Amino acid sequence: MNTSNKNPESERLIRFQDCDPFGHLNNSKYIDYMINVREDHLVEEYDLNVFLMAHRDKRSWIVGQNEIAYLKPSQVMEKVIIQTRLIDFTERYVQAEMVMYDAKKTHVKAVLWTKFFHFDFSLGKAVAHTEELMKMFGELHIGLPTDRVEERAKQLSKDIRKSEAICC
Repeated sequence: MNTSNKNPESERLIRFQDCDPFGHLNNSKYIDYMINVREDHLVEEYDLNVFLMAHRDKRSWIVGQNEIAYLKPSQVMEKVIIQTRLIDFTERYVQAEMVMYDAKKTHVKAVLWTKFFHFDFSLGKAVAHTEELMKMFGELHIGLPTDRVEERAKQLSKDIRKSEAICC
C-alpha cells in the first residue's frame, strides 16, 4: 500500500440533477460527492477497496457520524476540487476529512468530517482493526489543531487568504 500521498485530491463536475432550483448543489449531495471521492482515493491511492473487503472478508466500514460546514455554494456545471485525508483513528473507527474547493482552490466550499466504524457483517457489530490497518492509519494520519469542523473550515479559508496575500 502506498501511503506517501496523505492529501489526495480529485476534480468533479457539479451535475444538474444534484442541484436545487437556484442551481446550487443540494446540501445532502455535498456528502455524496465527498464520500464518493474518498472511496475513489482509498482504491487509487492506497489500494484499499472497501467493497471488495465487505464481499470477501465480510468486514468494512459503515458511516457512524457526519459533521459538515458549508461555506460557499457550489453551482451547477462548476468544477470543484475535493481533497481527502485521515484525521483520526482508533482500534474501531477512522475519521476522514473531505474538503471541497472551487477549481482554482481559492475558496473552501465545504468541509466534511465522517467517522467510519469498522464493522463485521457476519457478526453484526463493530470490531477492531487489524494490525496491518492500524500501521497504515498511523502512516496516513494527519493531526489537526482543532476538534471542531467549523473552526477547521474557518482556518482553511484563512490559510487560503494568507497564501493569496503572500503570493500576489
